[in-house]
Amino acid sequence: MAEHRTIIEVSDAAALAAAAAERLIKRIDANPDRPAICLTGGSSPKRLYELLATDAYRKRVPWERVHWFIGDDRFVPESDALNNMAMAKGAFLDACAPAANVHAINTDAAKPDEAAALYARELQAFYGSDKLDPAKPLFDLVLLGVGPDGHVASLFPGYPGIEVKDRWVVGVPEAHVKPFVPRVSLTLPPLASCHEMLFLMSGEDKRAILGRVLAGEDLPANRARSHGETIWLCDRAALPEGDSV
Repeated sequence: MAEHRTIIEVSDAAALAAAAAERLIKRIDANPDRPAICLTGGSSPKRLYELLATDAYRKRVPWERVHWFIGDDRFVPESDALNNMAMAKGAFLDACAPAANVHAINTDAAKPDEAAALYARELQAFYGSDKLDPAKPLFDLVLLGVGPDGHVASLFPGYPGIEVKDRWVVGVPEAHVKPFVPRVSLTLPPLASCHEMLFLMSGEDKRAILGRVLAGEDLPANRARSHGETIWLCDRAALPEGDSV
């Protein structure tokens, strides 16, 4: 296990969603001003999102104060089932959060690079600067999953976006895994600008890539780390044999 992360094992997908919800609420509670949460897409967070909309959790979130961003999105209309923020909206944001507090990537822009520039300006306006200060994290919590090739957000292995340090958001002209559609993605510096980066790893289909990550392979998932805490929340099915904690 790398020194830069803490691995927490839970029993199953339901326990993972509950543990993630508790960590998210704890981070929100720690910020009395405008907490900022960076969401992730894919299958890993959906159970968490649905849990946040239930009565037991919904009443614990000060929705009027919390702002919701997204680490990446597929460059498809919001009406498309592949759109990450649309999934989050359908799961909990539409029912719980003020619309003004939900910051989606504009996938109606002419091209991914244009959408990236627009989202960077929106992030910088919220943050109050176009320069990141290590003493002032952009996000309270960044949620991430890991793709089968080790990508995080839409930063794919070997793609130039993984090396970008002078832009907050980049257009990604093609994906290396399904679905093969263009993307828009935050770069590593704004993802790292958080109190906590929380990876969600659930199910046997994550076991192979988690094994590669834990072996120290040079993958985007091993290069993404918080300036604060980096937590890998894994259910038992995702952990390779011999890596239980």
